[in-house]
Amino acid sequence: MRYAAYGSNLHPLRLRERASTARLLGSGLLPGWSLHFHKRSVDGSGKCGILNSGSGVHVAVYDLSMRDMVRLDVIEGLGRGYAAGSVEVPGFGSCATYLPEESHIDPSLAPYDWYKNLVLLGCRALGFPGTYSRSVADVAHVVDPHPERSRSGWDTVAMLRNGG
Repeated sequence: MRYAAYGSNLHPLRLRERASTARLLGSGLLPGWSLHFHKRSVDGSGKCGILNSGSGVHVAVYDLSMRDMVRLDVIEGLGRGYAAGSVEVPGFGSCATYLPEESHIDPSLAPYDWYKNLVLLGCRALGFPGTYSRSVADVAHVVDPHPERSRSGWDTVAMLRNGG
């Protein structure tokens, strides 16, 4: 099935780590959508969410097995802050994605520093426009107060920077 990633799953190595059958088909733009770091996570930080209003969101389109999609549902917290959604990606058609549940949207949240870097590395790896990547880089962030989670997040960032 086709899956449109827009946040921490953008980077092909990151997604393959979570869904071994993931195969990058390409990237696209969701016109009229906007990217936010406003979805309240169980760790109290802001994770990515998209809303159907704005100047456009760049996405990576992947093909993955149904088994891996179900696995990703668990990892992403389907039903616990994210709802299953579908978006039309020009050139790719209908793609599954995750949409933040209204009850979990809080515009006052900020992402952890390592999380924002995961998203930014995905943008750069996929060659998204510089203005789009800069808009992600400019998002205010906070330092993760949990040392183990922070170390794990930064380890993932380092792995992606080093190409695996």
